[in-house]
Amino acid sequence: MTVLVDDPIWPAHGRLWSHLISDESLDELHAFAAAQGVPARAFDLDHYDVPADMLTRLLAAGAVHVGGKELVRRLIASGLRVPARDRR
Repeated sequence: MTVLVDDPIWPAHGRLWSHLISDESLDELHAFAAAQGVPARAFDLDHYDVPADMLTRLLAAGAVHVGGKELVRRLIASGLRVPARDRR
């Protein structure tokens, strides 16, 4: 079981953002996010959007830093990925 976070390269609301996922379960992801103070409103069906200034705290708590392609690959392999067509 691993919680993963990618590089903060996604601009929105005047900040850069990362994605936080689990490669095992949404329960694991929600528990990790809550323990690190990630607000529930940051959850987007299969990941949390987290601001760049939170990255150091997430890594210190045990999240594993991976590139964006690896993050998506692991999310798909976990079976937790919600495809874009289902995000409406």
